Amino acid sequence: MGENQTTPVGCLDQAGQKVVLSTVGTFGDLHPFIALAKSLQARGIKPILAASEDHLAKALAAKIEAVAIFPSFEKICARMGLRKREAVSLLMGNQRKLFENAIFPDLASSTDKLLALTTDADMIVASSFVLAAPIVAEKRRLPLVSVVLQPMAFLSALDPPRTGDFWMMAHAPVGRLGAAWNRCVYAMYRQVLQNLYGRTIDQVRADHGLRPNGGRRMFDASGTAEITLGCYSPHFSPLPLDAPNNAKLVGFPLFDSESGTESDLDPALSAFLSAGPPPLVFTLGTFATHAAGAFYDQAAEISRRLGMRAVLLTGRESVAQSDPSIFECTYAPHSRVFPNAAAIIHHGGIGTTGQALRAGKPQLVVPHMGDQNDHARRIVQLGVGLTMKPVRFTINEAVAVLSTLLSDQNIRYEAMRIGASIAAEDAPAAAASFIAQELRLSADAKAVCKHGQLLGRGEALFIQ
Repeated sequence: MGENQTTPVGCLDQAGQKVVLSTVGTFGDLHPFIALAKSLQARGIKPILAASEDHLAKALAAKIEAVAIFPSFEKICARMGLRKREAVSLLMGNQRKLFENAIFPDLASSTDKLLALTTDADMIVASSFVLAAPIVAEKRRLPLVSVVLQPMAFLSALDPPRTGDFWMMAHAPVGRLGAAWNRCVYAMYRQVLQNLYGRTIDQVRADHGLRPNGGRRMFDASGTAEITLGCYSPHFSPLPLDAPNNAKLVGFPLFDSESGTESDLDPALSAFLSAGPPPLVFTLGTFATHAAGAFYDQAAEISRRLGMRAVLLTGRESVAQSDPSIFECTYAPHSRVFPNAAAIIHHGGIGTTGQALRAGKPQLVVPHMGDQNDHARRIVQLGVGLTMKPVRFTINEAVAVLSTLLSDQNIRYEAMRIGASIAAEDAPAAAASFIAQELRLSADAKAVCKHGQLLGRGEALFIQ
């Protein structure tokens, strides 16, 4: 494990305890929770996953009990009156549209469903983007563990995001003055969110008998959580000095399967990988791929210009393989394919970034939205890759950048060095250990009698 990881020791029998895990988003948001759920199962703890309709089949195939509390993306597209490609293009380019079409319309219904699911639960473990989780934890008086998948989600003034939404931080001065400026930007950002969505949150809270809070720090559950788990490697980004006191880094909890079950690599792809030199691997993940435009056609031509083979993970139905140097498929397990790559060209989603880092290969990140831009910046700072804006990803420019990437021995060495360190981590076990420790503390708190009642740890926090 990395330098910022600390794993509690000791493991009491916790069989029968129930933990509800909840996430929303793409497979990059789902996979860490499946990995965590399986690690909890190994400890005798019962996990139940509350996610979107799109995620149920994969979770159930992985033998994780799962319940839908969010609609499928197809239903979100229908609600927007757009085709999938149009909806993806709109949501990638506009954070407010993302909030207003994919998060807040389902806040009331997801809160009701999560509340019903937690009737006999001992804990809630949720992504910071599941806004129902803090509401239900407060209503049920349950301990809450907040899961942060991206470094920028800690909203650090000392290590600020590098995305379009936080453009005012890009040229902040260094030192204390810069940190003070960044805190002011965060305050303005939070105020805008409160003005836009605070009433929606307060209405849901009122419906459940809770006091209004104006939506303060709505995407930051650290203030109400017993633990905040940073589910990425400290070798990718160390915990910022101004992170919450309850924050712990555990590494990337990686899970890698198209169906949810253990399966061998497609024999045709396996044969392709072994039939020649390492290929370039191109992927846009599971969201941006729906609005890929000419990316994959360009990728094939870029590979030809470089005289290299390529694997294209397109997310679309496979076509006839007309060029023996290009292998195109819908999906392939990154953990099986990436280690065989000469370089990995991807969008910068956190799951793909984690797998690429673990594989120890040079990366070219072509970010399409939000946190992907911040991940691209960190990849460059680590010295393990380069980045290009999508509008600059033309055949000629990409050939030049990839030529530089492939010839840089320092990048190759750093990628291998950091990859070895990340491969040695066991993030699901580390995260499950923290959760198990918190479950024990919560169970101990239930033995404390106050005002004639037995109180759980979460409840004690609310009345003290």
